[in-house]
Amino acid sequence: MNNDYQNPQNDMELDAMRQQMNTLKKKLDQQQIVNDHIIRQSMRKTANSIKTRYNVIMALTLLMIPYTYVVFIVSMNFSLAFWIGTAVLMLVCCGATYYNSLNVNIPNAMGKNLIEVSHRMARAKKFDANWLFFGIPAVIAWLAWLTWESYQQDAESAHYMFYGTVCGAIVGSILGFSLHHKTQGQYQEIIDAIEDITAEE
Repeated sequence: MNNDYQNPQNDMELDAMRQQMNTLKKKLDQQQIVNDHIIRQSMRKTANSIKTRYNVIMALTLLMIPYTYVVFIVSMNFSLAFWIGTAVLMLVCCGATYYNSLNVNIPNAMGKNLIEVSHRMARAKKFDANWLFFGIPAVIAWLAWLTWESYQQDAESAHYMFYGTVCGAIVGSILGFSLHHKTQGQYQEIIDAIEDITAEE
């Protein structure tokens, strides 16, 4: 009699436990969906920040071409060869920035193919790091050429321009490396976020 009485009660308790487990599972699934959505939103925001920065850099490099013509050729009477070299350098910087921006500009990048997105971000991060091996020597060579052009025009005034160039180079280097470090960190942030999502799936 006791067994007959307890069995229905045990079944009810098991059903209640199953319902509680199912409810808990649904809540966990919903929480995971919310977390994934938040992570993806953060990834989009970070990727858009990088793209915006690249767009600004490309715009500035293109604007520098006519601007440097006015400054170096019209105002300072530097050689045409120096301005052509400056323009070529600006075009190379613009082209390299545009090339790397293609890795960031992926339609629906954060919705599907996250593994592919991770590979592209890693490739963009590596390209951005390797760019320094060209960018730093190129800027040093350009600054040396700028100094030489200045001495060709006026040796006495060139001393003041040299000191100004050195100060500008130091400030520019600090800002440039700070921006580079920030971009590298943002790339890694996206890669880590994708690893977190794919590890849970």
